Amino acid sequence: MLVRMSERPDTDSTHDAPHPLGGTRIVVVGGGAAGFFGAITAAESNPKATVTLLEKSAHVLAKVRISGGGRCNVTQACFDARELSKRYPRGGRTLIGPLTRFGPTDTIEWFESRGVKLKTEHDGRMFPVTDSSQTIIDCLVSAARKNRVRILTETGLKSAQLRDEGGFVLTLTNGTTLECDRLLWAGGGCKTESHPAAQLGHTLSPPVPSLFTFHVHSPWIRELAGVSLDPVEVSVPGTHLKETGPVLCTHAGLSGPAILRLSAWGARKLHDKNYRFDLQINWVPKSTPEALLSEMQSRRETSGAQTLFRSRWNPLPARLWEQLVRQAGISDQTQWAKLSRPAAQALVQSLSCTKVSVTGKSMNKEEFVTCGGIPLPEVDFKTMESRLVPGLYFAGEALDIDGITGGYNFQNAWTTGWIAGRAMGTAL
Repeated sequence: MLVRMSERPDTDSTHDAPHPLGGTRIVVVGGGAAGFFGAITAAESNPKATVTLLEKSAHVLAKVRISGGGRCNVTQACFDARELSKRYPRGGRTLIGPLTRFGPTDTIEWFESRGVKLKTEHDGRMFPVTDSSQTIIDCLVSAARKNRVRILTETGLKSAQLRDEGGFVLTLTNGTTLECDRLLWAGGGCKTESHPAAQLGHTLSPPVPSLFTFHVHSPWIRELAGVSLDPVEVSVPGTHLKETGPVLCTHAGLSGPAILRLSAWGARKLHDKNYRFDLQINWVPKSTPEALLSEMQSRRETSGAQTLFRSRWNPLPARLWEQLVRQAGISDQTQWAKLSRPAAQALVQSLSCTKVSVTGKSMNKEEFVTCGGIPLPEVDFKTMESRLVPGLYFAGEALDIDGITGGYNFQNAWTTGWIAGRAMGTAL
């Protein structure tokens, strides 16, 4: 059954206004941040357009809801496009131009003009002042309703074919077909052989996970579940991968911003290692080995009768310090006065160069990001239109662009969604 969009009834009860007839027919695939923003922008840019958004799952904006621990890390307070682009392991240089057209300042203004104020935290992450992702969801849904965007859930795109006269015939997962003039793919990754863009002639960089936590088999690390420390330096020997920042010990291994950033920059390299590699940890990156040895010598003189195990070693949490003393092979009863030089050197090694084996990964519960997707040379970043297929556009995770944790992936979604929406809405 062929359903022409201008004839299709609005099946979403939240959109009561009738759709204009005879305008440009636009379909957006993917009900996440990029797809929603693209659909809204297209409808705002061309009120005569009929804009339909398809989401294969039962709910739209699922990642928005869970991001930032349910608070939604909307963007990052970095307002220089070149500096901001450095936070994208893949696609950063390509994003410089788009970020100058629609960057964090524009994102802030967009939401605040619709009644959503944002706040900046100490690390630059920006959240709604309500600390609730529902605020962002309500804003986007309201904007979609106001602009008569038709939202169809549990409806995905199975395949797309070019029409002789231009535009597309789309086959949906529910068995129906419809026609459109312009198509925005803002869905996540899927297998190359079933990807609609691949069916139309695009190539794909195979998607692999980014932003994941590390499984560490070492029992003593798992016993530290809940312990966090900032800063910690983590690195992968034999590679350029190194990050410094907060680290959290978990029941499975290691997490926290430093681990997530390391996973993002090393997404493909760590995938190639099958997520089995050695990780080096410097728990006290602000101290040199020489300074640590000097401090230990001072402790010998001032805390002679006190055991190392019961000492306080700033800035380490007590539980972590106790484990590091044990990892150095030092007895729980060893006093500072009886700490030998070889034992002190072993303790310095434990503090500044702990090595653990990573045996796997888990996707971070607040972020599910992949690297890979449509190769950037195949897209015109002035419009987000395909260089191969006229009328086909891309935004968000559909592209081979991904950022580290901290609001960067959402900013990519707003930026590319806005540019694609404007281009689709205003193009003749």
